[in-house]
Amino acid sequence: MHNITLIIPAKNESESLPSVLNELKQYPYKIDIILHSTDSETIQSIKNYDVNIIYQKNFGYGDALIHGINQCKTEYFCIFNADGSFNPLEIDGMYKSLNDKELDFIFASRYGANSGSDDDTLLTLIGNYIFTYIGKIFFRLNISDILYTFIIGKTEQAKKLHLDQKNFSFCVELPIKAKKMKMELGCINSYERKRIAGKKKVNAFRDGFLILRYMIKLFFMKS
Repeated sequence: MHNITLIIPAKNESESLPSVLNELKQYPYKIDIILHSTDSETIQSIKNYDVNIIYQKNFGYGDALIHGINQCKTEYFCIFNADGSFNPLEIDGMYKSLNDKELDFIFASRYGANSGSDDDTLLTLIGNYIFTYIGKIFFRLNISDILYTFIIGKTEQAKKLHLDQKNFSFCVELPIKAKKMKMELGCINSYERKRIAGKKKVNAFRDGFLILRYMIKLFFMKS
């Protein structure tokens, strides 16, 4: 599967990213690391790895992912975490399901049968349930874990969405815009591992407010 690029946004992940890259050595994926030039510790920690570093001019989780997608040259992309919480063993099943079902994007979910999380908290669980429910009711999204960005998609289709959310609103922007453009979305069970080091980058209340505000905007926006 040399036609997949793993897009890995990294911010202060010097403790975990080398372990993630060591685990990925056995796989044939192209790897793009998106980070800011000021993150010298993370840059130094991966200097001996065969990866492509893309320097982020601006700031923000969404901005890093958009930059990575726009730079991607393979047919497919996969958003992959730098903290060790995503399991690369699941990529093959996601890729196969994407193609067997002729989908444009497939979203991993921690909330189906034989799935789960070692890193979710009660607060993030409740918040995710609320936003996923909003997505199902108001946008008819057939995904059960809207804030979990373990995603494989067709690169050219993603570029057609003209994604622009630089913060964590990116999580809902991609599936909602894809649905509005009548692209095919799917969902597959996943198990989120405990992160290797560091803390969640999400601020539950601040980012939750930004996500809710953006979902309201998208609801009233013309397709």
